[in-house]
Amino acid sequence: MCIEWLFFDVGNTLVDESKAYETRLLEAAALIGKPYELIQEEALEFYRQNDKGDLAVMDKYGIPKPKWPKEDERLYPETVEVLKALKAKYKIGVIANQSLGTAARLQAWGILQFIDLVIASAEEGVSKPDPRIFEIALGRADCKAEHAVMIGDRIDNDVVPAKKMGMKTVWIRQGGGGLWQLQGPEQQPDFTVDNLGELVKIFCMTTGNFWRVVNPNRD
Repeated sequence: MCIEWLFFDVGNTLVDESKAYETRLLEAAALIGKPYELIQEEALEFYRQNDKGDLAVMDKYGIPKPKWPKEDERLYPETVEVLKALKAKYKIGVIANQSLGTAARLQAWGILQFIDLVIASAEEGVSKPDPRIFEIALGRADCKAEHAVMIGDRIDNDVVPAKKMGMKTVWIRQGGGGLWQLQGPEQQPDFTVDNLGELVKIFCMTTGNFWRVVNPNRD
């Protein structure tokens, strides 16, 4: 059971959104009239409770959601080299909840050259965790679920729905999603990593038989 496609989320997976979240919470703190450090800690506590921390804070205080500061998004330092290494062995796709123009943003960051397929919620009219967005991606890739891996920071949006589809999964613990508390086997990823660089060890330093890597005692 060899892997053919690696599908990535974008935010907090390929792209570092930490500065963007900081900007959003600074604006929220100003609207609420409380210190940024207090609002940040409240957001982190919501993340630890498996909630979307920044949005939960805004709901708690009844304030409007500040515009997402796309200008604060940055690639992780290892994104380019990791994609380049993985592209030599696998097809690379994106399955992400993103606004219109995802491919253009990937191009501006200089990584679209490594990506064979971009499936974004705004263009498709369906968002993760809806299984239809995974079905669309697998269909366009002409790939069976068991030959694909979903890599993302969100247990609820990336790991759980991909597992239900029959895909293998990697949870990358970056951003607030990395604080998720696993609850039950349906939330257990095949691999857990703390940065993109660890993916090279998993996917490029094996024979490509991912099933044997995950289940070394299986025939």
